[in-house]
Amino acid sequence: MTPPGSGRGRLPPGTRLTDPDMLVATGFGVGCAPVASGTFGSIAALPLAWGLHALGGAPWVVGGAVLCFLAGLWAADRIVTRSGIEDPGFIVIDEIAAQLLVLAVLPADLLAYAVGLAAFRFTDIVKPFPAGWCDRNVGGGLGVMLDDLVAGIQAAAIAWLACRALGLGGPANGFIA
Repeated sequence: MTPPGSGRGRLPPGTRLTDPDMLVATGFGVGCAPVASGTFGSIAALPLAWGLHALGGAPWVVGGAVLCFLAGLWAADRIVTRSGIEDPGFIVIDEIAAQLLVLAVLPADLLAYAVGLAAFRFTDIVKPFPAGWCDRNVGGGLGVMLDDLVAGIQAAAIAWLACRALGLGGPANGFIA
């Protein structure tokens, strides 16, 4: 097995972006960014969350996060098994799912979304316990997805508190705002 995070932006030999698992895992190609693929994946979640929020509010954003997580489990497990890379950098569906979860607790507001993005990138990079433990100890597709899910839960709490402190939110904005 190669180290976690290997293969940033580059697909393994013998795979194509048009393979269904690769299409899902890379967030329709977003993960092929040559640098900061996780950040690009997180950013890709912002308009998706905004649209889901407009369609059905925070429950739809949570639903999107759940669907991305489940699809990501399938895709990441197939890719990790096939490539031998523990946590390929081109897989960004984990960032997309977790970022959606963060945004579900926030109002659909540009400043709130910026706070949510910053909070998630911080927790995804630093990986405070238990996210770091998940990253080091859980393998396969579940390992790829779980550390980001935990980091997303941590970031949701941070972002929600920060938005409350900034006076953002209110009735019917965000899942718990």
